[in-house]
Amino acid sequence: MNQPPASHSLPEPRQSRLDQVRIVLSRTSHPGNIGAAARAMKTMGLSRLTLVDPKCFPDAEAVTRAVGADDVLDRACVCQSLDEALAGTVFAVAVSARHRSIGPEPLQARQAAPEILALTDGGEVALVFGNETAGLSNADVQRCQRTVFIPANPDYTSLNLGSAVQLLCYELRLAAFDGAPPVVTKAVPFASPRATNDDVERYYAHLEQVMIATEFLDPQQPKRLLPKLRRLFARAELERDEVNILRGILDAVEKKIGR
Repeated sequence: MNQPPASHSLPEPRQSRLDQVRIVLSRTSHPGNIGAAARAMKTMGLSRLTLVDPKCFPDAEAVTRAVGADDVLDRACVCQSLDEALAGTVFAVAVSARHRSIGPEPLQARQAAPEILALTDGGEVALVFGNETAGLSNADVQRCQRTVFIPANPDYTSLNLGSAVQLLCYELRLAAFDGAPPVVTKAVPFASPRATNDDVERYYAHLEQVMIATEFLDPQQPKRLLPKLRRLFARAELERDEVNILRGILDAVEKKIGR
């Protein structure tokens, strides 16, 4: 579901580290996956997209699948080779589901995310994703200093390109904000301020009055009814709106019995 863009600025330097991450898509065959990747990036606060020899770009399908992340597509850098795409980076990470006997040491995405972000202190870091069908070649992987994989079901590791980008960007965002990214919502808060002691005591007095009027409570033999009710509502930690609702119910009862 689309959410309106937040107007606030994210904390620094956490966001600045995400700004130093370059997402590289190598030889993408379907433009829709480029748009999906752009959307995935923007939802996680990343914006630097580089495309290596894409089959179709720019393309209307990419814009459609981006769903509002057009700015990421507009700023995308298109290169003819992976070497060109990695120019100026200080570290490159190959994202691959294949475990290879040659190439850099593989790490799970969650393990690798803090390391990737720490390296951005020295400059831009690239995450390299391969073609939808063939993935990255051995030569592509060997141009990177680390291999990262998503620990998927070993019986079925196939993952859509846009989904893979989303997962890696999510792990980077979690790592950037120490597992607690800022949350912004336009929903109206459901809770109201906590009821004051005076509010609650007036409610108890009102409740006792109605219980006596309806003969639910015998004031000559109250037993433990009132203390138990006090304990019940104390556990609820009543809010101001809740007290108003309860007293409104009592008012309705009084009108019904003609008081």
